[in-house]
Order: sequence, then structure tokens, then C-alpha cells
Amino acid sequence: MREKILHKATDLFLNLGFKSVTMDDLAHELGISKKTIYAHFANKTKLIEECTKHLFCAISEGIDHICSLNKNPIEELYEIKKFALLHLKDEKASTQYQLQKYYPKIYENIKDKQFFMMEGCVVSNIKKGITLGIYRENLNIDFVSRIYFAGITSLKDHELFPVTKFPRVSLMDEYLEYHLRGIVTPKGRQVLNNTINSNQE
Repeated sequence: MREKILHKATDLFLNLGFKSVTMDDLAHELGISKKTIYAHFANKTKLIEECTKHLFCAISEGIDHICSLNKNPIEELYEIKKFALLHLKDEKASTQYQLQKYYPKIYENIKDKQFFMMEGCVVSNIKKGITLGIYRENLNIDFVSRIYFAGITSLKDHELFPVTKFPRVSLMDEYLEYHLRGIVTPKGRQVLNNTINSNQE
């Protein structure tokens, strides 16, 4: 039952937001009593904490799997972007923004984990790209990986990038292209153009 509550709660939070979904809503959706939920999770904050951990683990495992497929580094980043957007439901409910505003401790904890996971992934991606000759040799790898993470995090700031003006999917596409055009070689630019074209078909 604990897993069932966790899955349903994660789905509701992603679609409707952490603030909007009540324990009553969750109990109603599952067809159980609130007492049953509280038998597994002490309160809503604890439930949200477990949901964010659960989602983080699912996304991390998916990204690790994509990285193990040995695609070229540019295709790899586009695959990761597609996978993350699918799991985060395009962030319709501004989940990261709500987490930061209403549950700052949980937000900071998950942000630290995201940085550790993404830094390893991006550093590996950059090194592979340099070896293949599609990323520039003179890159400061530590700087590029951190600026990439800072940019991805900023995209979720709804005051800086309001959804009405910047739809999530196109915003991610534009950011990814912006990042890659700054680090590719002429050979990499060709791979990037081909990847962009195939993603638009």
C-alpha cells in the first residue's frame, strides 16, 4: 500500500502542484481513508519528501540507463531532456517553484542531490565529446558542467521564465541548443544540426 500511495501522490503533485493537493484529495483518489495514508506517512511534508526522493531515484536510474547506451554525447543530452520532461509531466504545475517556496528544506536537499548527479553526468558527457572531436578541446570542464546546471535550474524560475511566455518544452530545446553551440567543434556543429533536424521531424 505504501508504494501505491507514493505513486499516486507523486502523480497528483506533478500534475496539480504540492500546495493544491490535500490529503483528502489523495485519499479520495485512492479510495482509502486518510488514516491509512497516515499509517505510512506521518504528515503531508513527510509524504512530499518521500515523493521527491522516489522521483529523483526514478529519473537518476533512467539517466544512467541512457548514458550506458553509448550514444554520441549530443544525442545523449537530447535523450536525457526528453526522458526528464516525460517524467516531470512538462512541469505543468510548477512543482520545483512550489517546492522552493513552500518546502525549502526539501528543495535544498533535492537540489544538492541533483547537482551531484548532473555534474557527474555532464562531466562524463563533455569528456566523451572532446575525445570524439565534437566538443572543443580547450573547454574548462568544471566551469561548463556548473554553468550548465545553473542554467537548467534557472529555467525553472517562473518569475524569470514565465510559462505564458516560455513554454517548457521549447525553453528546454532552446537552452540545450544554446549550451551545445557554445562548446561544439565544426564537426560537432554538423552532428548538432542533424540531431535538431531529426528531433523536429
